[in-house]
Amino acid sequence: MVMTVIPATLNRAKDKLVIIDQTLLPNQERFLELDKAEDVWEAIKKLRVRGAPAIGIAAAFGLYVCSLRSQATTVADFKKEFEEIRDYLATSRPTAVNLFWALDRMTNRFDKEKHKTVDEIKQALLDESETILAEDQAMCKAIGEYGLSLLKPGMGLLTHCNAGGLATSGYGTALAPMYLGHQRGYDFRVYADETRPLLQGSRLTTYELAKAGIDVTLICDNMASLVMKEGKIDAVLVGCDRVAANGDTANKIGTSGVAILAKEYGIPMYILGPTSTIDLNTPTGEDIVIELRDEDEIGSGFGKRTAPKGVKAYNPAFDVTDAKYITAIITDKGIVRPPYTENLKNLFECER
Repeated sequence: MVMTVIPATLNRAKDKLVIIDQTLLPNQERFLELDKAEDVWEAIKKLRVRGAPAIGIAAAFGLYVCSLRSQATTVADFKKEFEEIRDYLATSRPTAVNLFWALDRMTNRFDKEKHKTVDEIKQALLDESETILAEDQAMCKAIGEYGLSLLKPGMGLLTHCNAGGLATSGYGTALAPMYLGHQRGYDFRVYADETRPLLQGSRLTTYELAKAGIDVTLICDNMASLVMKEGKIDAVLVGCDRVAANGDTANKIGTSGVAILAKEYGIPMYILGPTSTIDLNTPTGEDIVIELRDEDEIGSGFGKRTAPKGVKAYNPAFDVTDAKYITAIITDKGIVRPPYTENLKNLFECER
């Protein structure tokens, strides 16, 4: 069983982006229909849709539905409006490479069709956005198969944040092997970090794994060391928002600490994500821009103040796990092991 809810898709009329508002989970399932650039931007910025692949899908559909509203009669005027919307959506979140990857794909498709009419270009943009969704579904399944090949029945698995169906298009990335293993009777025992400060692990990962009937146990972030020491964890599986050319990986804040602990306890640390999150133009993790979020997410999360008013807070959304802590990077094209600078490059060369 995988997630039956796709976090970002189109309505039946194919003129609105439909997302499930993940800020309300697990207590309320509310769907939003969006067709204005400001609303799509807000949904991405405020994490109503989140997870690198899902952000890319939402950006592609969002760019399409917002462009659909254009009244331009010439391709030149339509292109100008299209680029304004694209550039605006690109400012919503700086770290997840899938956002820019999806917007670039939509732009490339526009340029490929620029000799056609405005209506024909709009149809092409619809086709491209739907293709991005379909490709993600196939990619996640492939990631799951490769990931499952490294696991054995009965293993205890630790995951951080949410890299499941809610972050992608059904199977997820880091959770994909768990779903496939569940279907095949592997009986995994999954431990999910709560993931401070927005609790994506608590609110989202446990929500979807429990819904699928998978054995999942919620732990606080600071309990990871103990469950590792107790021998409950056989492998760590996490997603990724950007992988640098040398294998350094940006993922939800707290991932780096988990990786360091895993190294100490001799537990394999696996990064799972589509090839679209690998950015060979970013040499190392030091070159990745880390998004800083509102301080109140720490001191006043979910409407309850937990720190004195006026106290300063530092709230980076991501951290970078050094490549030396990563056992393997699992993609839809295969499993990549060190040395990453060489082997990540080879992964793309094999595609040509």
